[in-house]
Amino acid sequence: MSSQVPSDLRYAKSHEWVRIEGDTATVGITDHAQHELTDVVFVELPAVGRQVSVGEACAVVESVKTASDIYAPIAGQIVAVNKAVVDNPALVNSAPFGDGWFFKLKISNSSGLDGLLTPDAYKAQIGG
Repeated sequence: MSSQVPSDLRYAKSHEWVRIEGDTATVGITDHAQHELTDVVFVELPAVGRQVSVGEACAVVESVKTASDIYAPIAGQIVAVNKAVVDNPALVNSAPFGDGWFFKLKISNSSGLDGLLTPDAYKAQIGG
């Protein structure tokens, strides 16, 4: 089964997606990642106000088979977290690009976006 890779997003090699809106980035995990994890049962999110750097582990997602760190795909300050995925972790599986987002950050350096993959490059990475 091929994973969804929306064309309006950018991707990290570690399977996070990024939606850029002005100087804010919304971050979640990809459809491919949630399929690999299987049923998500627990999500731990970073504190609002926390500064994160590129590649820093800042959240945790646990499924029935494993726990995985979620990495900041770009540097910035956490400005919002999605409490809905804490209360209902299954949203990560059912709507990874919608209600299953993890956090929003204010981008501290837009050059960090250069390190993200295009949709086509991410598809190539996952064999899609």
